[in-house]
Amino acid sequence: MALLKNQVALVTGASSGIGKSVAIYLAKEGASVAVNYHSDEEGAKEVVETIKNSGGKAFAVQADVGNEEEVLKMFEAVYDEYDNLDILVSNAGIQKDAPFDEMTLEQWNAVIRTNLTGAFLCAKQAVKFFLKRGLVEEISKSAGKIIFMSSVHQEIPWAGHVNYSASKGGLTELMRSISQETANKCIRVNSIAPGAIKTPINEDVWKDEEKHKHLLKLIPYNRLGEPEDVAEAAVWLASDKSEYVNGTTLFVDGGMTLYPGFINNG
Repeated sequence: MALLKNQVALVTGASSGIGKSVAIYLAKEGASVAVNYHSDEEGAKEVVETIKNSGGKAFAVQADVGNEEEVLKMFEAVYDEYDNLDILVSNAGIQKDAPFDEMTLEQWNAVIRTNLTGAFLCAKQAVKFFLKRGLVEEISKSAGKIIFMSSVHQEIPWAGHVNYSASKGGLTELMRSISQETANKCIRVNSIAPGAIKTPINEDVWKDEEKHKHLLKLIPYNRLGEPEDVAEAAVWLASDKSEYVNGTTLFVDGGMTLYPGFINNG
């Protein structure tokens, strides 16, 4: 269908997992994609090759999203390569888990720096470009689209992961506030909140039969999500199919936020 024909997308943290699938699916719909990575250069190159082998356009760009200077260079690289930007998928994220009373300031700062500050730095540069360029109606009904990759843990407390949950809760209000401020310029800002998705970060859970069985108790739809489930949602939010959707979170979680413990009256 080429829903994103002639558009340019930047996906952060796109060398594996959800970011990888999002980059590939955006390219399938016609977008030229900048595949950001922090340290996994080989993974990013594989994503680029996958896209190119399917007839799409892509290149890899290294940056630590929590470093403003590197973010600026990343955006310059995108403009040098494509001379444009229509879509930002702010996906880069990390976990550094610990019980709250044992969590170090270093663990707290590292997660907030990547998950929240990184999202702020990337979104700021995208908004600046969208405001400067304005609306190009033959490309899209929106002047620009930003999609933040949040988590069900923007809603569900997560003991032992307070830094991660706090970063996603903060990301929610970052998204809503930017949307409120820029919607009158035809800029759309939304979030996707995945639930339990089969990615390398939680491989130890879904490859272990007992842990997998226990996790399914938290998912009414009775299966783990695939990165492609999230990628399909990202394509929709990035396209004009969702043109009137702004400032909201799309949960892709198989019903995880329905508190399945209450299925039998709690």
